[in-house]
Amino acid sequence: MSSAPSGSSALSDLLRQPVIAAPMAGGASGPRLAAAVSEAGGLGFLAAGYKTTDGMYQEIKQIRGLTSRPFGVNLFMPQPRISDPSAVEVYRQQLAGESSWYETPLGDPESGRDDGYEAKLAILRDDPVPVVSFTFGCPAPDVLASFARAGTYTVVTVTTPEEAQAAQWAGADAVCVQGIEAGGHQGTHRDDPAADGTGIGLLTLIALVRDVVDLPVIATGGLMRGSQIAAVLAAGASAAQLGTAFLVCPESGANPLHKQAMTNPLFVRTELTRAFTGRPARGLVNRFLREHGPYAPAAYPEVHHLTTGLRKAAAQAGDPQGMALWAGQGHRMARALPAADLVDTLVAEWQDTVWQGTGQHTAGPDGGRPDPEDPAGGNGPGGTGRTAAVGGSTDGREDS
Repeated sequence: MSSAPSGSSALSDLLRQPVIAAPMAGGASGPRLAAAVSEAGGLGFLAAGYKTTDGMYQEIKQIRGLTSRPFGVNLFMPQPRISDPSAVEVYRQQLAGESSWYETPLGDPESGRDDGYEAKLAILRDDPVPVVSFTFGCPAPDVLASFARAGTYTVVTVTTPEEAQAAQWAGADAVCVQGIEAGGHQGTHRDDPAADGTGIGLLTLIALVRDVVDLPVIATGGLMRGSQIAAVLAAGASAAQLGTAFLVCPESGANPLHKQAMTNPLFVRTELTRAFTGRPARGLVNRFLREHGPYAPAAYPEVHHLTTGLRKAAAQAGDPQGMALWAGQGHRMARALPAADLVDTLVAEWQDTVWQGTGQHTAGPDGGRPDPEDPAGGNGPGGTGRTAAVGGSTDGREDS
């Protein structure tokens, strides 16, 4: 579609550089990381998944104390029950050995299904933040409309063109297009076991989504280098969202064992698995994933609650073989840089790629690099500096 989506200008107001730190639930995406990325010109995110309502509120206050720049908060959508209780019980029995090994009881699979969704919505309406994104589904139109009235920009994670159409119909401002390369949970709107492993690669998915919706596109999935950011911007995205790349930053709250595993030669590949949470998620292949992945039921969040204590006990024991080591396919390219330095590095790599593609990289106005606000040196086809790239692609279309 060629028309410019109405949300593009709003997206360009939120970030100076087309770099977004993905919301990684479980501790990685906390106030320090979110604030550092936003201060560097990107957009930082607080992952509110698995947090209490008060915990989310207190961390929002911390971010506001660290930066005056825009930031986002990510929410998990409530999940319908699709699991067979007997299948969850069988899996509990299969995990009995893990419980004995780590000397910790298995959790209650019925600990809760909605992640405090309604209470979190109420907090975010009463005290609005610049951006709210949603994972595992699309909110009802009235929810998105209420955020629009509050001046909050809304983003819905999608993994298919059909999900993108549903987000546009509901009134989202943008879609976060997640390729199958992404680490952590696949943000599918419907958890269908028959579809396991059938996800779409990021570049193809961007093209498919752009054909059916007029919303800005944020691209995510396996992105680790500025050259990849250049590729998704050229494909029509307005910004790139990176998770694994920021997981190893010192500001990340991820467990040190998780950070070290990204480049540890013991962990050579990733797989999608239900072993830890009951929903497909990409992680490094370790002992727990190999032994339990083939038998884990489609039961989220029951399996998540069941294994939470085991994962914490494994971390406390210093055993990465029992942890959920979420990672995208590009994990071996992780760089343990401070978040601001990583944003700067990614931007420099992106600009270098653009300059090389236009043949304008040999000399700028001062005899060195071209003006970073206009790397093409004018209005050439590669003139996708900060303003053009955020909210528009290299062909001039403003469809993020």
